[in-house]
Amino acid sequence: MLGPFIIGLTGLTLSKEDIERIQNPAVGGLILFTRNFESKAQLIDLVESIRSNGGSNKPVFVDHEGGRVQRFRDGFTAIPSMRQIGQRAETDFDDAVLLAREAGFVMAAELRACGIDMSFAPVLDLDWGNSEIIGNRSFGKDARMVSRLSAALMNGMALAGMQACGKPLSWAWLGEFGQPFGFASRQSLIE
Repeated sequence: MLGPFIIGLTGLTLSKEDIERIQNPAVGGLILFTRNFESKAQLIDLVESIRSNGGSNKPVFVDHEGGRVQRFRDGFTAIPSMRQIGQRAETDFDDAVLLAREAGFVMAAELRACGIDMSFAPVLDLDWGNSEIIGNRSFGKDARMVSRLSAALMNGMALAGMQACGKPLSWAWLGEFGQPFGFASRQSLIE
C-alpha cells in the first residue's frame, strides 16, 4: 500500500534528503515542477533516478495542462490553453472535440515517454470571469461544453496510456467571494 503523501523535489537531480524522503513509507508519490526540469534527457534521468532510489512503485505526477500551466517546455509540444480550445468550440464544436483529444494525446504521450505517470489535468471548473487562477485554464463557462471537452482531453490522455486526474479549482474563488458565505479564505486556512 502506498503512503498518503505526495512530495515535491528540490531540484534537477536527487539530493540525499530527496532520496530519504522518497524511501519514507509515508510517501505515496512525487510531483515534479518547472524547478525540476531543464531538458527531456535530464527529466528522463531524474525519473529513472527516482525509480532506482526507492520510488519504483510510487507514481510520478506533474501539473501539465497546457497554456500557462505547462511545466516542461523545451523539447515538448506547446499545448494550447483550455480556453483556446473552448473558443474553437464556439465556432466548430466537432473540431474542438478533436483538438481536445489530440492535445490530451500529445501531452500524455510526451510525458509517458519521460516516465511520468499522470498529469493533473484538465481543470474542470467553469470560468465565470471572477478568478485569475482559473481564467484560461478552463474551457469556458458553459457546463456542457466544459464536460464534453474535458472528456475528450481525458480520452486522448487514455489513448496515450495515461490516466487523467481532472481537477476543480473552485477553492480559488473562496478568498475573493467565499467570505460572505462563511467560507474561510485560503490565507486564513494557511495561518
